Amino acid sequence: MRERLISLRESIRFAGGALTAHKLRSALTVLGIVIGVTTVIAMVSIIEGFNNNVIKNFQSFGATLVQFQKFDPRFGPGNRDDSQRQRKNLTYEDALALKRLVPSMLAVSPERYWFPFDGQSLPDIVYRGEVATPDTLAGVTPDYPVANNHYIGEGRFITEADILHSAPVLVVGSNVAEALFPRTDPIGKVVSLGGRGYTVVGVMERQGPATFFESVDSHTYMPITTFDSHFPAIKKNQGVNIATVPRRPEWVGRITEEGVAVLRARRKVPFNKPNDFGIMTPDKLIGNFQAITGGITLAMIFISSIALLVGGVGVMNIMLVSVTERTREIGIRKAIGAVKRDIVTQFLTEAMTLSGIGGAIGVLVGLGIAAVVRSVSPLATTTPLWSILVGLLVSISIGLFFGIYPAVKAAKLDPIEALRYE
Repeated sequence: MRERLISLRESIRFAGGALTAHKLRSALTVLGIVIGVTTVIAMVSIIEGFNNNVIKNFQSFGATLVQFQKFDPRFGPGNRDDSQRQRKNLTYEDALALKRLVPSMLAVSPERYWFPFDGQSLPDIVYRGEVATPDTLAGVTPDYPVANNHYIGEGRFITEADILHSAPVLVVGSNVAEALFPRTDPIGKVVSLGGRGYTVVGVMERQGPATFFESVDSHTYMPITTFDSHFPAIKKNQGVNIATVPRRPEWVGRITEEGVAVLRARRKVPFNKPNDFGIMTPDKLIGNFQAITGGITLAMIFISSIALLVGGVGVMNIMLVSVTERTREIGIRKAIGAVKRDIVTQFLTEAMTLSGIGGAIGVLVGLGIAAVVRSVSPLATTTPLWSILVGLLVSISIGLFFGIYPAVKAAKLDPIEALRYE
């Protein structure tokens, strides 16, 4: 064992001397490896940071949220299939049935939304010459804050009495309140929306700047019965999303099963047919999103592997050149007692050192790129330890793989012929 350690140390010393003797050539040889490892480290850092940011935003809506909706949740563009487009809308009455028949649900929040579409904006909210344009108008019930983990900041939220009497009241987002009431208390003020008067009864707590999801600070809320009465065209064309949360966190699966049973019965879905509505949970969305980013990561690794392959070929080429240049040296080492294993170890060590240096440089450059992205953008890039270890291991492995042929070729040289080589 002691002799092997001494031999390895000598091989590392020989490798270092050979690399420093041809600095420019060595640098150009490892360039492909540097690029490949840099790509892996930088892309994994960016995607990992993006994943963490998205997961945090999903969970901000509540880790126990179960939302029933018309369509299945998805990411990315593309047309839905005919079976989904032909589905019936979920209704306010569906939500009332869930609230009545599923006591394990702590909150059942039917939500009807009016979004801007086809370049058309929502009606302005006007108060004494001040104007604000909400980005979303929503009809909701008192269960909305609990179901969506978004609570009132000033005043009160919509009550059961507001629902019962279709009261003309509004709860506005913080941005809307600041635009309409820059120097006065908004609570109790009567504003105009679409030609009708509404009393502002509350202001939602500020959510902050938009991240992965849009900010709700410019949303405006009214009782869903008022919404349906004042905007019947929206009710006709748009169903409701039904957000629910369980009374206990461990009951997520329970309310999902019970909610599905109630809705299937109400919508007369045959027992042998799939659901004709979608179910969204944070875990399902996170899984869908990570499947997409995982595909992107694999694509980036594939691209970087091409650079690593080019770098490996470069290592093999430079090692073959090194064997030719050092033929006489190999002959001398064999003449004084070096065996084939010593020669193979020497050249493999040199190849692995060369590629390992390239991998280390690639890791440092990748970390630098991740730090720059983190400093100039809101994305908090994260570099997992496994990516650094994989980058270094892969780079060293490339040196080992592509160095085998040159090392074996050097070990097979006849010492007499090698000593004659000029």
